[in-house]
Amino acid sequence: MKGIGTDEKAIIDVVSRCNNEQRQKTKHLFKTMYGKDLIHELKGELSGRFEQLILSLLLTPAEFDAECLRDAMKGAGTNEACLIEILATRTNKQIADLKAAYKTKYSRDLEKDLMSETSGHFRRLLVSLSTGNRMENVPIDPAKARQDATELYQAGEKQLGTDESKFNQILCSQSYEQLRLVFQEYQNIAHKSLEQSVKSEMSGDLESGMVAVVRAVQNTQAYFASRLYNSMKGAGTKDNTLIRIVASRCEVDMVQIKQEFQKIYGKPLESFIEDDTSGDYKRGLLALVRGF
Repeated sequence: MKGIGTDEKAIIDVVSRCNNEQRQKTKHLFKTMYGKDLIHELKGELSGRFEQLILSLLLTPAEFDAECLRDAMKGAGTNEACLIEILATRTNKQIADLKAAYKTKYSRDLEKDLMSETSGHFRRLLVSLSTGNRMENVPIDPAKARQDATELYQAGEKQLGTDESKFNQILCSQSYEQLRLVFQEYQNIAHKSLEQSVKSEMSGDLESGMVAVVRAVQNTQAYFASRLYNSMKGAGTKDNTLIRIVASRCEVDMVQIKQEFQKIYGKPLESFIEDDTSGDYKRGLLALVRGF
């Protein structure tokens, strides 16, 4: 960054070859050695989507999640898909950490913001997910799975109208492993998938939210693959979604997401990025997706 011009390739090399913990150390050492804030310096050197991508990588995962959630709610309109994507795919600890980061960074309470920005059963779904109180690391219980599947069937397909609170209660409290067993039992009872029932029983944001939760539980990597595909298909690119998923998953499960992408869409994820982006922004995304 010193002198005239910027060596973007060097910046991409450093951030894409370090993990997040190393990037945090680099950020602190930069200030120690040069008396300057690395994020502030990069803001002065970079621009556009490339700047957005690089700066997202210099935040901790909790800080980045908090920033994405705040951006999804501030100003006119709410990005409901972003709220669901984050809250439905994070562990209890990750949700606790992002709530703490949200409070620290914005002096605001995440649950209160979710309640003021959304409404109805969709709001209840988000608030339930934001408690970060899902059962984790417990043995699966086949009898409980059958009972829950029966209750879901009785709350939807078997009656006139839908008891949305029952769907909320089960989908937001059980472990992913337990819920996958529930989904199998539901298929046996209803002779259709839970996702199909949700689509026929619900509508609007609640339907989208519940479907996203079901897909994330069923196969988290396939869910992210579909989110990436939808961010790039057709005219224009949903860059915020593309950056958010690549930055948040590049060290978690990007290899598996790429495999699911190839399996579902018949083309490598990299080829979509090649076609949809350009310049240093494209080079940065590809470096993160390919790994080091």
